[in-house]
Amino acid sequence: MSDFSGKVALVTGSGRGIGRTIAIRLAQEGADIVVNYFRNREPAEKTAQEIMELGRRAIVVKANVGELDQLDHLYAATEDEFGKLDILVHNAASGYLRPALEQKPRGWEWTMNINARSLLFGAQHAARLMKGNGGAIVAISSLGSARAFPDYVVVGASKAALESLVRYLGVELSPLGITVNAISPGIVETDALQHFSIFAQEGQKILDMALDRTPVGRLCTPDDVADLVLFLSSPKASMICGQTIVIDGGYTLYVRS
Repeated sequence: MSDFSGKVALVTGSGRGIGRTIAIRLAQEGADIVVNYFRNREPAEKTAQEIMELGRRAIVVKANVGELDQLDHLYAATEDEFGKLDILVHNAASGYLRPALEQKPRGWEWTMNINARSLLFGAQHAARLMKGNGGAIVAISSLGSARAFPDYVVVGASKAALESLVRYLGVELSPLGITVNAISPGIVETDALQHFSIFAQEGQKILDMALDRTPVGRLCTPDDVADLVLFLSSPKASMICGQTIVIDGGYTLYVRS
């Protein structure tokens, strides 16, 4: 992996799950970290403490990235503490899991604002804080951007919008030396899966079925996602522009008869 010493990384939604793993891995490679959370401060503080035990600097910033004033606060806090930004990992996500015919405007706006709008306006802040020195923006998408999962309609639409934004931002920011790409993981076993009613009822069965359909022979892990974030954030990925990279062990390629 590349040496990220002297770099500053902001990982949204980094108190728990995939975001936490990404933040710690970036710190292990030398980066100072802005840990962001929305509802639960304790896990975010634990993430920051682990980062500081690695000898890196870390701050914890509460912000709902779906609210523009709170998004502004997040980047202002980053600038106040570090004076710059080198890596943005757009990981925070939320959504109303309901069938299409039961969705409401509030659910649409909430989901789109957190998952997609915050990438656009966060990238504006990030580009300014990268100050002509280049940098990397990595967004976390999902397979639901292109496939239909039960009750996932609004989240899937928001992830499709995110991937479109990645293409446009990748083209527009590349002359500034800023790479923009997305990662679309397969099923990753984290607490977030419990928000799906079908998983809460038949979680192990679903995991077993997914494993059976994965040619690599195991499910994707947060560490797998973090490895790809590190690569896409490094100079070695400078020719990858506006792409969404699927990391699922072949799950979406394999069709069983």
